[in-house]
Amino acid sequence: MHPFHLAFPVRDLAEARLFYGDLLGCPEGRSSPEWIDFNLYGHQVVAHLSPDETGSAATNAVDGDNVPVRHFGVVLPMDEWDALAEKLRAAGQRFIIEPHIRFKGEVGEQATMFFLDPSGNALEFKAFRDLASLFAK
Repeated sequence: MHPFHLAFPVRDLAEARLFYGDLLGCPEGRSSPEWIDFNLYGHQVVAHLSPDETGSAATNAVDGDNVPVRHFGVVLPMDEWDALAEKLRAAGQRFIIEPHIRFKGEVGEQATMFFLDPSGNALEFKAFRDLASLFAK
C-alpha cells in the first residue's frame, strides 16, 4: 500500500505535538514555524498552523451514531485497535463516539471510535476482523 498524505489545520503547533506525538505516538518528521509532519502508521499527516480553519460541526447518521463529516484516521488490526482504545481511555481522552462495534452481524462489521484533536479535527480509528471486508458491499 502506498503512504497517504493529508494536510489539516491546527490552532497551535505545541498542542499538535503533544496530541499526535505524545498521545498517539506519531514520530515527528520535518517541521517549520507553520507546520509539522507526523508519521501516522506509515502515512504522512501534516498539521498546518491555521487557527481560523479549525473545527467542524457537520455530522451524518451512520448506524445510530452522529459521525463527523470531516474526519480521518487509520484502519488497524483488531489487536492494535483494542490497545489504542485502552491507551486513550487510560489517558482520559474524551470520545465523541465511544469504541464499539458498528454494523454488527452485517457485511462491513467493524470496530470504530471517534475523538477530536485539540483543534477540533475528528479522527476515526477502525478495525475489521477480516480486512477483506473493508470494501465489501
